[in-house]
Amino acid sequence: MVSFNSHIQTIILCVATLLTGLLAGVFFTWANAVTTGIGRLNDTNYLRAFQEMNRTILNPLFYIIFAGPLVLSFIAAFFYRDRPIVLWILIAVIAIYFIGVFLITISGNIPLNEMLDKTNLEDFDLNNAKNLRDKFEAKWNSLHLIRTIASLTSFLLLILACLFKDNNI
Repeated sequence: MVSFNSHIQTIILCVATLLTGLLAGVFFTWANAVTTGIGRLNDTNYLRAFQEMNRTILNPLFYIIFAGPLVLSFIAAFFYRDRPIVLWILIAVIAIYFIGVFLITISGNIPLNEMLDKTNLEDFDLNNAKNLRDKFEAKWNSLHLIRTIASLTSFLLLILACLFKDNNI
């Protein structure tokens, strides 16, 4: 007989997997289409577009999708502490997600976003726009690639955890 606790454990693991998959999808879409698409714009339009997208993405739903995987993976690790393979997979997820998504975002992408957000582009000439873009674009995209790979890796590992969750190994 399956207990209520078992259902809660499964739900938490599945929601962690879902949220991680959603974030990996957002990050992949940005890397694959958004940043490459706006990368074709001239410097001023690129900076304006990036400012507006950064301002738009900061909303409660994004915060849930961003923070939820880390919190729920910790909870899942606690619930699956008696299943060594699942526990080690979840520990790997927590480490990869924390370092590759959370820390990279907090220490890298957010400061770049804030630098761009504080810039009044209305008074910018073409030379200033080029200089700011040169300081921003390559570094932001490199950091974002790390976040994309880390979130996709975390998502795949969580799928493995879901597959192994009922095994007592």
